[in-house]
Amino acid sequence: MALLLGTFMPSEPQVQIIGVAVVLSILIAAVFVLALRSSKDTFNGFTSFCTFFYVSFLKPHCGDNSGNGQQDALESFYKAQAGVYDATRTRLLRGREDMLVLVAAQLQHRMRSKGLAPTKPIWVDIGGGTGYNIEKMSASLDVPEFFSSVYLVDLSPSLCEVARQRFARLGWNNVKVVCQDARSFRLEDHEPSYLGAPAIDRRSYTPYLSDTYRAHGAADLITLSYSLSMIPDFYSVIDSLASLLPPNGIVGVADFYVQSIFEGAATRNYTGGVLNRHVNWLGRVFWRAWFEVDRVGLESSRRDYLEYRLGTIVSADARNYMLGGIPYYIWIGTHKSYPHETLERLDAAVTESPYLSAMNHRQNLTRNVEQSVPQEIRSKSFQAAIINLAGDLPLPSAYYQNHHWRIHYDDQLRKHTQFNNSYIYAFTWEDARVDQRLLKIKEDDVILAITSAGDNILAYALQNPRRIHAVDLNPSQNHLLELKIAAFTALDYADVWKLFGDGRHEKFRDLLVSRLSPHLSSRAFQYWLDKAATFTSQNGHGLYETGGSRHAIRGVRYLFRILGLRSNIQALCKAKTLNEQREIWRLGIRGVLLSRILSWTVIGNENFLWKALGVPPAQRNMIQADFLEHDDLSGTGAVRSDMKGQAIWEYVVNTLDPVVENTLICEDNYFYLLCLQGKYSRKCHPAYLTPKAHVKLSRPGAFDGLRIHTDEINEVVSRITPGTLTIAVVMDSMDWFTPGKPEAAQQIATLNHALRLGGRVLLRSAGLKPWYVSQFEQLGFAARRVGVRVPGSCIDR
Repeated sequence: MALLLGTFMPSEPQVQIIGVAVVLSILIAAVFVLALRSSKDTFNGFTSFCTFFYVSFLKPHCGDNSGNGQQDALESFYKAQAGVYDATRTRLLRGREDMLVLVAAQLQHRMRSKGLAPTKPIWVDIGGGTGYNIEKMSASLDVPEFFSSVYLVDLSPSLCEVARQRFARLGWNNVKVVCQDARSFRLEDHEPSYLGAPAIDRRSYTPYLSDTYRAHGAADLITLSYSLSMIPDFYSVIDSLASLLPPNGIVGVADFYVQSIFEGAATRNYTGGVLNRHVNWLGRVFWRAWFEVDRVGLESSRRDYLEYRLGTIVSADARNYMLGGIPYYIWIGTHKSYPHETLERLDAAVTESPYLSAMNHRQNLTRNVEQSVPQEIRSKSFQAAIINLAGDLPLPSAYYQNHHWRIHYDDQLRKHTQFNNSYIYAFTWEDARVDQRLLKIKEDDVILAITSAGDNILAYALQNPRRIHAVDLNPSQNHLLELKIAAFTALDYADVWKLFGDGRHEKFRDLLVSRLSPHLSSRAFQYWLDKAATFTSQNGHGLYETGGSRHAIRGVRYLFRILGLRSNIQALCKAKTLNEQREIWRLGIRGVLLSRILSWTVIGNENFLWKALGVPPAQRNMIQADFLEHDDLSGTGAVRSDMKGQAIWEYVVNTLDPVVENTLICEDNYFYLLCLQGKYSRKCHPAYLTPKAHVKLSRPGAFDGLRIHTDEINEVVSRITPGTLTIAVVMDSMDWFTPGKPEAAQQIATLNHALRLGGRVLLRSAGLKPWYVSQFEQLGFAARRVGVRVPGSCIDR
């Protein structure tokens, strides 16, 4: 909207703000008119809108100078519209329902977790108004049965009266409406069993829903739905949350906000990610001024202090585009205290170090930091955590997750942001069946492997190794792996198949919020909430036509269409025998698809190779060098452009011909089947998508040995205890290094240091004689070529 107005209006900020206000007022009126047209009671709907408009924009506020202060001010605003409040806020207050579903999912997961008491939780809804949130929670939980007590705390008598009538109508006797200032609310004053209980130190860690905390007036769930922005003294209210909440209790907040990414949120490692958090200058100025009319405060300090006083589990930012793009956020948090022994234990798993519990942990950590003497190998995540502890800050969000698969990383580093929040590979090309045949993975193996799309990580997990370290520099590739792990943890086989077999699921967003969210890190949840259309798009595209590789897949299909090969391709995917498949390939497809002109103009194009196929320049040079050596052209000097095209053409021929000649695509080559038809079939798919694999991977603790690192291989391996890795699978990453530079030798030396005696490194290369193999041999590795791409043979399916 700001962009459009900037085209037609003067550049003065005041004029722009007034123009935006006028346009937004018209937009709000239009939204309400459309709502009225769909309403069964048009007259009442019109009356509700008129009441809302009058109170919000015309009626003068009063009550500021009265004896009751804030309560009278609230009454002057809400009393006249209490009866129509719910009817006029449905489209304005977005995110409430998502927040409720998220906290319900967290509660249900924690109630099911091992070792938690079966005691029913207590819920306090601060600023609960008319009770809409509590009734809405019934879509996720049976409120009268699930909660022992529910307290609605609000300072407006008019809204509280509406709430009392609501719960009397519903017959929910466990819901209690308290008309009170949230700063002074204490459960001890309302729960008879808590009266006279001695005070406890809430900074210490105590298990969730423990008898200790339940005896001292702790609320297991606290929610604030569009109330924090209306509380003048928000600091003391947030402080009261921390005192009311036990460790591992849950806080849920949904509210308006405006904030610049440059105000510090991006530099704080405990916010859980900042995807879509930035609001531009015009939006910040306009929305602050707009909401200030109704005494709604959008200062960024409200959210900042919330994130400082509590630990972040999930954070997400969105816009209400129905009403002009109003920024709002959803935040799920917990007490920021953390068991120090767990911090040590998690770091031991990341670095493959022995776990040693120590007394006076905080003092020892602080002393080590001050001395700057590395007493033992520590991960970057652990170092970030102890810095936060020293500053009395919350830990990075990754530490507050229900699972500790994902290791904390700084998502604002250039090495991560270069990928522009997009993965390259939606599926993994390397054949996991070949990996298992060569590696013979056993239960005592400790594996380090590149994540890619996560397919091979899941294949390795089926073999029950002791530990898997999945490594990828691209955060989005690890988000994809997280999604797959969460799906196996939370969903049945039918949903897993729709997501990763078909690549589409019409209810993906609902599943993400209600089922998958407790098993995702905050950054991964943010990412998939923003990319929900990946699975729900109506244009025919699904998961496997996303990412950088989508350019190649869509481009090839477009070529099939314009070259008249679609029917031949369909027949190829349905061929029942190798002879039938070979005939279709030789007579109908090969001559067109592998024509030299097509290869030189499209496949041989450097931009296409990198952007569509993910082939870096160094790897392309290896292919060209092999071509020159094979055709005895290595002495011709610089490679001519026509030779480059011919080199790629020969490489493609030597890749595709053996695949079609030796593997039956419809039954045993899911890689090419996926590329040709955009999804797997029930007969042809990766091993992790079988019902048997789902049974195994969905068992509790199936991924306890998995750690997901977002960093370079060197950075991860250098922080793993020497002599602990047994297998390293680096795919074709060595091809990305430039010959003559030290990076390849450094990575080989680091791997050699971390590997146990007898450990194995499995790599693939586009080259026939990779230049870096000799460097492996110089460091004591015994190199053995177990497959080679030559005319007539294929190393992977």
